[in-house]
Amino acid sequence: MLPPVGGGRLQNRKLRSWLAQSDIRLDDGPRELLHRITDAAGLPYPESGLAALRMWGQTGDCPTVWIAAADPVYLEPQLDRLCVHSLRRGSIRSGDIGALFDHLQSTLAEGTDYGFARLGSCGYLRSNEGIATAAQPSYVIDGESPDEYLPSGEAAAGHRKLISEVEMALHEHEVNQRRVEEGLQPVNSLWLWGGGRAPEKITRPQPPLYSDDPLLAGYWESATAVADPWPGSIDDCIQGSVAGFVAVVPRSSGNGDILELCLLQLQRALRDGRLTHIIALFRDGIRADIRRSHAVRFWRRDSALLDG
Repeated sequence: MLPPVGGGRLQNRKLRSWLAQSDIRLDDGPRELLHRITDAAGLPYPESGLAALRMWGQTGDCPTVWIAAADPVYLEPQLDRLCVHSLRRGSIRSGDIGALFDHLQSTLAEGTDYGFARLGSCGYLRSNEGIATAAQPSYVIDGESPDEYLPSGEAAAGHRKLISEVEMALHEHEVNQRRVEEGLQPVNSLWLWGGGRAPEKITRPQPPLYSDDPLLAGYWESATAVADPWPGSIDDCIQGSVAGFVAVVPRSSGNGDILELCLLQLQRALRDGRLTHIIALFRDGIRADIRRSHAVRFWRRDSALLDG
């Protein structure tokens, strides 16, 4: 999994031609990180409990109760719709996230059968009785209307009621007042998604994972598979693996253009025979299946996906 590559982001012409020679396409529809990776690796995708897996990856312990992710978002009212903006990790001070969740816990959850909690930059909702939640995290639909991604029907009544209470509690909180004064988007709602219980731990053959993403770490932990943090380069991943690996490259790095650097290392490893097949997934939905034999496609020099 690599940073976005479309829209002319990749300036190296030789690398652009190399990717254009591959089987390159755009994935169908918005999907979160784990879904794209399990699909590419031929692994089963969890039917529920994504939030519990994320918490598992953060803590190293399997949650024993129903858990939903409760991620801070800004719902922007527009002329004819609402627009959801995902407030990514690092865009909100850790102390501010803590203050908001402490406020929600004290004003809404005291004496009820649910509770709010924060782990690092991630928020969670714990409940004795589960409620309907969205299936996708907010970053997947960033900038879009949330309507078609929210739960619907009678099962969604509990979700709507709780979110209304959350939005009222957050409306005039001092953290949001300060953020507005600083020209930042306020946290005026929570995006509840991935609700469910963690799966039973099993043993399943999986390639080693190199990633800092807690949801992926929890999924690998649930399968008793090897998972380590991102080591800093693709070459390090190759050296630490015998028969393939899954690597999630950070969005940015202190190593300059991390996208170009990783692609150069992948290209060299394929040419030298250290890799025989690469599935390159990019965060903007582009996928490239690359094999050494694709080098004979010398007539392919450009791809509209990379340009536009």
